[in-house]
Amino acid sequence: MKLVALPGGSTEPALTTAQDAEDFEQELVDQYALAMAASGLSDGHIRNSRAIVIEFARSLTVPLWEATCENADVFLAEQRRLGRSVSTRAGKAGTLALFYEFLIARYEGAIRQATGVAVEQPIDEYNRQPGHSLGKVRVPPRDEEVEDLFDGWRRSVPQARRYLPAARDYFAASLWRRLGLRINETVMLDIRDWRPDLGGFGKLHVRFGKGAHGRGPRPRLVPGINGAAELIDWWLAEIRPQFGADWADPDAPLLPSERIDRDLERCRRVRADVLRRTLSSQVDCWLPAWSGRMSPHVLRHYCASSLYEAGMDIKAIQELLGHAFLSSTSGYVHVRSDHVERAWNNANHRVEARLGLDT
Repeated sequence: MKLVALPGGSTEPALTTAQDAEDFEQELVDQYALAMAASGLSDGHIRNSRAIVIEFARSLTVPLWEATCENADVFLAEQRRLGRSVSTRAGKAGTLALFYEFLIARYEGAIRQATGVAVEQPIDEYNRQPGHSLGKVRVPPRDEEVEDLFDGWRRSVPQARRYLPAARDYFAASLWRRLGLRINETVMLDIRDWRPDLGGFGKLHVRFGKGAHGRGPRPRLVPGINGAAELIDWWLAEIRPQFGADWADPDAPLLPSERIDRDLERCRRVRADVLRRTLSSQVDCWLPAWSGRMSPHVLRHYCASSLYEAGMDIKAIQELLGHAFLSSTSGYVHVRSDHVERAWNNANHRVEARLGLDT
């Protein structure tokens, strides 16, 4: 067996056997994984990207460097036939596009010399999904609907059969509503992460913020605005100590399970699926018009939209939500249907005032 040297010099040997071609193909995939690791991408993202490239390779009857747009068409059409979602198909197409950009940029010459083939980009504007959000616009409920949901939920907590989990789940959903936290960010909070000494409202240290493009957790400090500081103080002073003696342990989970971790002698973390189920059941009870449509992420959209309607700058909302790009935040802001008309009227009033025409 003899591998083609990468990145290669002037004397790369030809691929004389099927095993040589297979080894060369594997080497290209491994070099791509190494490049992703060098750029700081997370291990999970690298594993997922590598798996997608290998899945595509197995769908081919030719080596990866001979893949064409027609091969990608067949692969993506099969993904649709298998029932893969728009976001999944778009993600796989994007991963393949990046892999082939890598091959063309770094190894086009080595591949041509070893195989006689000019690598082409099989993902183009015709077969790539328009975007992961296609058909998934999460327009949040109105202010009155959210108030109805949380008012009913809050009144039901004292009468709940299991008071502590009921209070915990209400608290978690309130963080999604008021601060736009992601559900996994919420679950991973520890008691030490609430810093009432920082800023005018106190701040939550979100240590496991979602990283952009697989680059691992991106932490941020979230101020306790929008009534969140009072909510957290209530939780820590009145409810969290009732779960167990670990309430004084700064490393204990902020949102605990009723189960105890005997090794650490403190409460386990609540699971995300438990919080999702409770939200769903409360929506069925107090806001049935949204049954099957409400989720923690919808409440995150609601938070962004309501803060924007209240006059908060979209750049500040971007920092609050932990978005890497302002364009992402823009997709979270859903304004009332008369927003354009009101903005037009306000602009005209400012012009009239400036010109002295306002009477």
